[in-house]
Amino acid sequence: MSRRTLVVVGYGPVAHRLVTEVRALDRTDGWRIVVLGEEPRGAYDRVALSSLVSGLTPADLALPAPDFLVDVRLSTTVTAVDRERRIVRCSDGTRHTYDALVLATGSRPFVPPVPGHDLPHCFTYRTVEDIDAIRAAARSGRPGRPGVVIGGGLLGLEAADALRHLGLRPHVVEAAPRLMPLQVDTGGGRLLASLVRDLGVDVRCEAATVSVEEDGVRLADGTEIEAGLVVFSAGIRPRDELAAAAGLATGERGGFVVDDRLRTDDERVWAVGECAAVEGRCHGLLAPGHRMAASVARQLLGLAHPPFTDTGQPTRLKLLGIGVSGFGDIHARTEGAIEFSEDDRAGGRYRKLVLSPDGRTLLGRVEVATASSP
Repeated sequence: MSRRTLVVVGYGPVAHRLVTEVRALDRTDGWRIVVLGEEPRGAYDRVALSSLVSGLTPADLALPAPDFLVDVRLSTTVTAVDRERRIVRCSDGTRHTYDALVLATGSRPFVPPVPGHDLPHCFTYRTVEDIDAIRAAARSGRPGRPGVVIGGGLLGLEAADALRHLGLRPHVVEAAPRLMPLQVDTGGGRLLASLVRDLGVDVRCEAATVSVEEDGVRLADGTEIEAGLVVFSAGIRPRDELAAAAGLATGERGGFVVDDRLRTDDERVWAVGECAAVEGRCHGLLAPGHRMAASVARQLLGLAHPPFTDTGQPTRLKLLGIGVSGFGDIHARTEGAIEFSEDDRAGGRYRKLVLSPDGRTLLGRVEVATASSP
């Protein structure tokens, strides 16, 4: 039997879901899969990364290894894609031919190019190796010393919680007017900041970092924050370095441009996960990536597949004893939208619903609450 070869570039959770789906659906074992992963370990649950500072090990986060007909190559960096010959070239000199190619290269942390961003006590918060480095740095200093997280989004608050577990006093610096600016509105952000401060985390919003020094961080207003270590969590950028040489289009904000079937201009090349710019837009959450992977798997097997659409699934965060969720048009930008809100600061809860002008459709929802709130 002649098998076709699927090459998957990248081996994060989305790539793992793609491989799992193909193997589950491929009843005739018609596809041989080659996975080229840049990290030194197999796919693992990045969402649970922070649990590594509270007792779990990398093995606990590992996703199940694929079965037969899957050749996983770790510590393998892809350097070029020759679409004419359908060959993927790697830094170790190996080459892999493909019948179908899926780019699942993910994203990289964005580190603002401020002076001092590359000092030894500066870290990002993305991989198991990042957590290992942060943990080692935290243990090498005195207990209770300050640590600064630059970025107050979902991952930034997770990083602050990790520093707290490691015995540091976390400070969060966010350039936007509120924490988690993409998930909560002004009212929710106000309560969230208050609750986070109550837990011993210093919060500074509308604060721009201008430099990192040997012993701290300097802000645009002249404030200096002492810091034994600094964690950058200021967003992500799609990994699309292969696009230029391969002649693949990229979106205005990066990412491989794909249609609603996750296919590039080349009918043999797809992109999924954080590196895929679907109709020009990248999605930075895991749930959309899983749906992309499922769609491409069905296409490879010739099965029915609905087009990929953004379902607006809510973002949820639960840490520091605080639950946060945001969904849809949280700022009521839809013309004529109706807003209902409850701001119970004493009870530690903020809720807001945004309805369509006729009141029949839920357009958006925000909730911030302590674990003890009813």
